[in-house]
Amino acid sequence: MLQCFYPDKYIVSTYQINFDRLYEQGYRGIIFDIDNTLVEHGAPADERSIALFRHLKELGFRIMLLSNNKEPRVKMFNDAVQVQYLFKANGYEQAMKKIGTNKKTTVFIGDQLFTDVWGARRCGIYSILVQPIARHEEIQIVLKRYLEKIVLASYKRTCRKQGRIFLYKEDKDAD
Repeated sequence: MLQCFYPDKYIVSTYQINFDRLYEQGYRGIIFDIDNTLVEHGAPADERSIALFRHLKELGFRIMLLSNNKEPRVKMFNDAVQVQYLFKANGYEQAMKKIGTNKKTTVFIGDQLFTDVWGARRCGIYSILVQPIARHEEIQIVLKRYLEKIVLASYKRTCRKQGRIFLYKEDKDAD
């Protein structure tokens, strides 16, 4: 029952993902959540995120920001990284269509199970869950985090049974 919320991979930080290897594996599109995935909630793009997006573009990735936020928030972040974006959206399929990828060539990266991972899994997209960057969050997200702990405990048990790593510190190990 809880499997619909399980990510394909769980890693400490977006900035620990081996994007070169993802490209070698045939992925061509990346859909990102912004807040607490790339920067703290509400923060503009920082040097680290700008450098990441520069590298992803050099590799040849097509990138989409997908956010439930209003356009001014998403645009503020995007002004520095210059990719496509959808705001006030849960449109994974629309995002893939806009960047010209499909379910087999797209990766989704986000920090929340019940929105980010669930949406990606519903569409059949490879999902990477990252730990949230900031510990201080809006109350509605804090409440969801308590429920996420239950799902993550189940995910951890499943990973142990399958002999898989639960939480990657850095993405250097092959699955």
